[in-house]
Amino acid sequence: PVIFLYKQALNVVAIEVVVGFTGNGFITAVNVINWIKSKKISSADMILIFLSTSRFILQVTILMHIHSLYFVDVFKLASVYKAFGAVWMFVNHASLWFSTWLYVLYCVKIINVTQWLLLQIKLRISGMVPWLLLGSLVISSVTSLPLLWTTPSTYLCSSTGNCGENSTAHITDWNSSHLYLLLLYFVGCFFPLVLSVVTSALLITSLWKHTKKMQCYIDTFRDPLIHVHLTAIKSIISFLILYLSSFVAQMLLILSTSESKDDVKVAISLVVAGAYPSIHSIILIIVNSKLKLAFRILCQCLKLD
Repeated sequence: PVIFLYKQALNVVAIEVVVGFTGNGFITAVNVINWIKSKKISSADMILIFLSTSRFILQVTILMHIHSLYFVDVFKLASVYKAFGAVWMFVNHASLWFSTWLYVLYCVKIINVTQWLLLQIKLRISGMVPWLLLGSLVISSVTSLPLLWTTPSTYLCSSTGNCGENSTAHITDWNSSHLYLLLLYFVGCFFPLVLSVVTSALLITSLWKHTKKMQCYIDTFRDPLIHVHLTAIKSIISFLILYLSSFVAQMLLILSTSESKDDVKVAISLVVAGAYPSIHSIILIIVNSKLKLAFRILCQCLKLD
């Protein structure tokens, strides 16, 4: 049953990776092509390029993580795995920051503000986006590069699961190493997580209030606008669910090793962690009018061929 569960989990993750490669690659290609054609780019499109590119790389690290968990002899690849761990932590934190800034941008542009400070932010947010993206890369580096100087004692056990039972020092190193990795991951994710929850809650509240007000309008104007707002609310709620579930799943994966016997938890965590960057890319294509139009044009071209 355990082997069957692993195979099914790996099959699901493989499908998620293919969907993620396709979706995030499509988002990057469409926005880069539009950028080249028009020689200008909006703040939202700039964030989407950074977000989809980072998630594309993140999908690669998910595959490498699966490979390292079950197939790699870690004694031979300890130094390589340190570099992989740093890259995974970097792109994971960066993608979380980019998705957060995307919803912060939407929140600032949609919500009506009266306070002077918030009004200044709303007027200058477009010029702030490049610096926010650069700052996100710097913060992600600070929370990921320390992994390069840690001892990879996390992988003292071989890929077959045979650990030195009499080695108390190894067990101590294993625990401290995992706690250090968990601390870095939590610190890097905490602030974008809180910011995402707050901005998403503000967006949902604002859109819901606006939807209620529009119900008093004439029916010919009400239905299309309400549909747009409800779609936006559903996409934000979906983002939050995927975001939070991925956060929990990746923390569980950090705690899982070949010493752990909770194979069901590992398999489910792999599937949940891989779902966020894949499914959310599809949601972005559905709710973004420009991406949706480009996808329809692509489908028509493929049908003609």
